[in-house]
Amino acid sequence: MDPSLFYLDDTQDNGDDRSVKRTRERAPLAVRMRPRTLDEVVGQKHLLKPGSPLRLLAGDQGGPAGPSSLILWGPPGTGKTTLANVIAGSAGRKFVELSAITAGVKDVRSVMEQALEDRDFRGLTTVLFLDEIHRFSKAQQDALLPGVENRWVVLVAATTENPSFSVIAPLLSRSILLTLQGLTDHDIAQLLSRALTDPRGFAGAVSLQEEAADHLVKLAAGDARRALTALEAAAAVAFGQAHAEGQNYSVNQPLPITLEHAQEALNQSLVRYDKNGDQHYDVTSAFIKSIRGSDVDAALHYLARMIDAGEDPRFIARRLIVHASEDIGMADPTALTSAVNAAQAVQLVGLPEARINLAQATIHLATAPKSNAVYRAIDDALADVRSGKAGLVPLHLRDGHYQGAAALGHGKGYIYPHDQKNAVARQQYSPDTLHGAVYYRPTVFGNEQAMGDRLKRLKALRTPLPRNSARD
Repeated sequence: MDPSLFYLDDTQDNGDDRSVKRTRERAPLAVRMRPRTLDEVVGQKHLLKPGSPLRLLAGDQGGPAGPSSLILWGPPGTGKTTLANVIAGSAGRKFVELSAITAGVKDVRSVMEQALEDRDFRGLTTVLFLDEIHRFSKAQQDALLPGVENRWVVLVAATTENPSFSVIAPLLSRSILLTLQGLTDHDIAQLLSRALTDPRGFAGAVSLQEEAADHLVKLAAGDARRALTALEAAAAVAFGQAHAEGQNYSVNQPLPITLEHAQEALNQSLVRYDKNGDQHYDVTSAFIKSIRGSDVDAALHYLARMIDAGEDPRFIARRLIVHASEDIGMADPTALTSAVNAAQAVQLVGLPEARINLAQATIHLATAPKSNAVYRAIDDALADVRSGKAGLVPLHLRDGHYQGAAALGHGKGYIYPHDQKNAVARQQYSPDTLHGAVYYRPTVFGNEQAMGDRLKRLKALRTPLPRNSARD
C-alpha cells in the first residue's frame, strides 16, 4: 500500500475530527517536506553560517553577490537537491534541473542558450542544478564551461563522488566546492518529528512511538530521504492495519506507529558503500588499517560492511593476501597461508558461506604480530636497482653450463653450500656495488624476534675469510 496516498481530507467532517482518507496520489513525503529556506535545512551547520557562500547565493542576507557556481559533494540524502532548490527560490531566479544520467551535450547547450536569452532579455538568472555530475564525460563537462565562466547560469552541481577525480579541473577552478556531511541521529530525529506535525507531512494524524523512532533513525544511516521514506512506509503499514480492523483515527487521537510497523516497513539498514567510488576506497582503507592496528573488532565491522554492500569477495581476499606480507610478513609466516586459504575458499565455496573463511583470515591477521620488514626490504632493494646500483653479477655466481662459459670464468670458484659445514658457504653473493647492503631488518615481534640473531650467525658463516686464512 502506497503511504503517499494518505492525506487529511477537510471536506469530510466526522464531528470535531478530521478523518484520514485514502485519496488521490500525492508527492512522496521526502519531496513534500523539502525545506523552502536555508533556515529550515537540518544539518550542514558548517555551510550555513552568516556570510557563507550558500547564504549569499540564496539571497537571504545582504552583501556582495555570491559565487557564480557551486559543487556540492556529499553522501545521498544530505540535502544537495534541497540546497539547489532553495538557491533557485530567490527572486529573479529560474530553476532548471538536468540529470547527468539522461542529459547530453545537446541538452546542456540548449540550457545555456536559453539562460543567456533569459538573462539579457528578461533579467532572469538561471540556476542549473546538475545531479550526479560525476557521470558526465569530459566533453559534457566542457560544454558547461562557457555558461559558468560568463555567468549565463549559476551552476549547482551535485555529486556523491570525490570531485577531484570526477570533475574536470577547469570546472573545479570556476566553482566553489562545498562538502556536505552525513546527518546525525539528532538531525534525523528532528526531521521525523517535523514530518509528523507539519501540514505538508502528516499534520498530527499519526504519532511515532519512541522505539519506532529509534529504529527509523538507526536504519536511516544519516540519509534524510531514506528516513522520511521509511516513516511514510511505516505509516502506510499502520494505516493499512487500522483500516482492516475498522479503526478510526483523528488529529485528536493520532494513529500510533509502533516498532512492529517500522520493522515491517524497513528491516535492513542502508550501508553507505559504492564499489567504484569513495566509500569503496575509504572502507577498504579502514579495513586494512584496522587489521594493521590489531583492532580485530573494527576489522570485522568493515569486513561486514563490505560483504553486506555486495563487494566482490575475491577483492577482499586479495587485500588480505597483500596485507599478510605487507604488515605481518615473517613475524607470522602462517598469516599468508591463512589469507591464501581464505582466497581459495572464496573460489570453492562462495558467499554467503565464504564470509566465515574471510572472517577467520581477518581475525588471524588482526591478532598476529606485526612487521613491515618484508615490505621495506623489497622496496629498498627496488630503490637501489632503479637508482643504477645493480652492478654486475659476480663471476663465480654466473651460469657456467653453456659451452664457452668456462673460458669466460663463469662459475669459477663457486662453493657449493651443501658441501660446507652448516650448509653455508663463505662467499660473496651481492654485486660489488651493493656489497654489504642490508634490506631485510627484522623487528623484535613474533617470529622475527629470533630472526635477527639467526641472520647475524648466517652472515658470520657466509662472510669470506681474509685471503691468508684457511677456508672451512
